[in-house]
Amino acid sequence: MPFIRSNEAAVHEIHGVRFTSYVRPATGSRDLAAWRGEIPAGTVAQPHVISHEEAFYVLSGRLRLTIDGETAELGAGDAAVAPAGSALAVANTTDEPASMWVTTRVGLSAELSDGSTLTPPWAN
Repeated sequence: MPFIRSNEAAVHEIHGVRFTSYVRPATGSRDLAAWRGEIPAGTVAQPHVISHEEAFYVLSGRLRLTIDGETAELGAGDAAVAPAGSALAVANTTDEPASMWVTTRVGLSAELSDGSTLTPPWAN
């Protein structure tokens, strides 16, 4: 099925962030996963190490991304790429919500700082 309607998106919330998953195996994708992340004001996500490359595109607001110790403030229209195996942290330190579009390969997992592994349903 090459077309995915908004009512087919699956919504997941974790650590206060909303992930609206559009592209995933359940909607017909074999290789790619893509979702919209909505990050509330004042959110500092837990750092994690990603198993697959991820591409980020900021849709609205401002976000601080840290990839393997290098940090950048990104605004709407800015993008970033985190290589597979990199340590990643995302924060919205502003008083306004922000959103981004994220794309990766199906099968993404993330190792959290406590050693546990998260296999996000929006990317699998």
